Amino acid sequence: MQVHVKNQTNENPICSLRLLGMCDIQPLMIMHVYCSMRKNDATYSILADLAAQSAGRSYVPYSDKEEGCVILLEDGSVVHGCRVENASFQLTISALINAWTTLHAVGRVDVVAIVQSQPFTAGEKAWLSEMPEFDWQHRTATVITTGDALPEPTETLSPLMEDWGVSPSEGIERARFVSDLAHTPQSDFPVGSVVRTGDNKHVPGVNVEHSDWSQILCAERNALSSSVAYGYGTATEIFVSCLKDPGGTPCGACRQVMAELAPQATVWIDMSAESPISMSVAELLPGAFTGAGLRSADGS
Repeated sequence: MQVHVKNQTNENPICSLRLLGMCDIQPLMIMHVYCSMRKNDATYSILADLAAQSAGRSYVPYSDKEEGCVILLEDGSVVHGCRVENASFQLTISALINAWTTLHAVGRVDVVAIVQSQPFTAGEKAWLSEMPEFDWQHRTATVITTGDALPEPTETLSPLMEDWGVSPSEGIERARFVSDLAHTPQSDFPVGSVVRTGDNKHVPGVNVEHSDWSQILCAERNALSSSVAYGYGTATEIFVSCLKDPGGTPCGACRQVMAELAPQATVWIDMSAESPISMSVAELLPGAFTGAGLRSADGS
């Protein structure tokens, strides 16, 4: 069936569709596609604004390069991420990985769109391409979706857990619980962590693995970076549980990030059947490199 359009100028989006070889589609279908395009454009704009807000929460004392990312889920909820730098530069967490690992910590991977405040890098595109379960569609330099129709953004998804009081044993129980959400196809070594902030917020984290081992994020860094992205404040306690290695302590990378983001925190370690033990960050990483000289190089 031929679709006749009165205005044949290139400014008419429906004409553009016709010129692209869509003249055999029913007119109502063309209008539906056009309306979806208009709706998606509005959604992209909302998400771009949210990504810019997330960028403003970045911890970037070394580069001043703020970056934000938001991930839209099927029900319209939005997860936030921002760039979190470290004095050991290679431990810097990108906004994309920050948001992505937060998703796993709350048990959600029903992704429909990812929008950043800055263009996706070649490395980020390659990182996403290693997830064959998603049909990534690159819409613009800053927008990637998994389909054509997007839900309207409705609310920010909060990663917070319920307050359980001050019991270290209960904190370890929560870390054990959240470890079930770890994404560990490479190691089958799930770890859970919960950060308690100064204003008594409880933020979960799990280890999230990737075929590129350099892009794996541990549970402790997941929880700490989520706290930064959501503006929850500095961690005062960090609970860590790995039931496959009772008594296992944070790796060197996590210790370095703790030393910068939560230097005064108490770290509680799951000892399985025994009571949890505690250590200070200074005990875990004595003589830590803080990056103070790097930060003061520009007078900040």
